[in-house]
Amino acid sequence: MSAQPEYRGRCFCGAVEVVARGEPAAMGYCHCESCRHWSAGPVNAFTLWPPEAVEVVRGEEHLAKYSQSPRSSRQWCEHCGGHVLTDHPEMGLVDVYAALLPELDFRPALHVHYQESVLRIPDGLPKQRDVPAELGGSGELVEE
Repeated sequence: MSAQPEYRGRCFCGAVEVVARGEPAAMGYCHCESCRHWSAGPVNAFTLWPPEAVEVVRGEEHLAKYSQSPRSSRQWCEHCGGHVLTDHPEMGLVDVYAALLPELDFRPALHVHYQESVLRIPDGLPKQRDVPAELGGSGELVEE
């Protein structure tokens, strides 16, 4: 039996370090207004993991948290402001920002909340109006 892959990441200053084990449940791009405001960019590259696969191995005491709604709890390093992860309790998944895991082969499979997009990306990937039905969304696709 082979060992699970392990991906390490850290905040900008290195005070907080996270490990994600195994493979993500999903990878893609989020275009929702909340992620855009949070990331200060037009789109957020996400990797979603089961909560038990993600561990803060250093600096958990330096994580600050903010919940705009019960759907997400965003966490960042209180020293450098570097975004680390977002807990999505209703989905039962944790988003470790793709850019935080340099060793992970990021292979996006879809775009979510594409109807809110301010940056159209014609890459041939499925474009969800909100999120897939299995994650509590409509599962409805929209045009590129």
